Amino acid sequence: MRRSPLIALVLTALLLIAPGAAQAAVPDQAAAPAADQAATLTGVRTAGTAWGLDPATGRMTLTVDDTVAPGELAALRAITDRAGVLLRREPGTLRPLIAGGQAIYGGGARCSLGANARSGSTYYVITAGHCTTAAATWYADSAQTTVLGNRTATSYPTNDYGLIRYTGRITHPSAVYTYPGLLTITGPGNAYIGQAVCRSGSTTGVRCGTVTGLNQTVNYSTGVIYGLIRTNICAEPGDSGGPLYVASTGTILGILSGGTGNCTAGGTTYYQPIAEVLAAYGLTLP
Repeated sequence: MRRSPLIALVLTALLLIAPGAAQAAVPDQAAAPAADQAATLTGVRTAGTAWGLDPATGRMTLTVDDTVAPGELAALRAITDRAGVLLRREPGTLRPLIAGGQAIYGGGARCSLGANARSGSTYYVITAGHCTTAAATWYADSAQTTVLGNRTATSYPTNDYGLIRYTGRITHPSAVYTYPGLLTITGPGNAYIGQAVCRSGSTTGVRCGTVTGLNQTVNYSTGVIYGLIRTNICAEPGDSGGPLYVASTGTILGILSGGTGNCTAGGTTYYQPIAEVLAAYGLTLP
């Protein structure tokens, strides 16, 4: 397991899987308008599903993972057939990623630091909300002897972000740890389809790919999350909370929420847009 000094952290990560090939048959009748399709899919609350516009096909798409039971799948297929929505299966389990190990630690969980941000002279860690729900106090080491700070906010589900206020004496540069090395963060940005991006995480390091979807909705077993960025980058447990960024510019786009798959087989990952987090708490990137 790679270890890195937390003083350098601004990590990204998430789980992803290679897209499955199985798709539902498309009915002969003309597909419903995208707004009507979205309204239909908003009512889907089955855990292990995600939906949004797939720019590769121009179709509204509902993705299901391996945990969706045959009966549930049949019901979902009926919904997608009626609405003219594409149904796609992806192997693995769609889930948030927390694991014991390195990076930032709290309550027996390990996640990745997403970005260092501030409000005036007060500094915060931004990470995933499903991470900050796990503990009130967070540490820089697995032995939990070096205090990082205290949780001050969590928004999960619906959103997936949280804040930890620095109380320890750990240096917190505005940078991404790139295994090895540091990439200075120049500010926040907004993702677009086809954009070349990377993420850094405490489990699998730096992995790169492209943005494949925007405004995606994910149904985890713990709740529904809206407005996420989708990529074809892999990630694994413990990568959650890490940053999605543009290596050529040092721009942060989002923080890892979850996904399916792993970095052996590949996968799909979803990220909370960073601009939304900064706006929600009145923060800036140093």
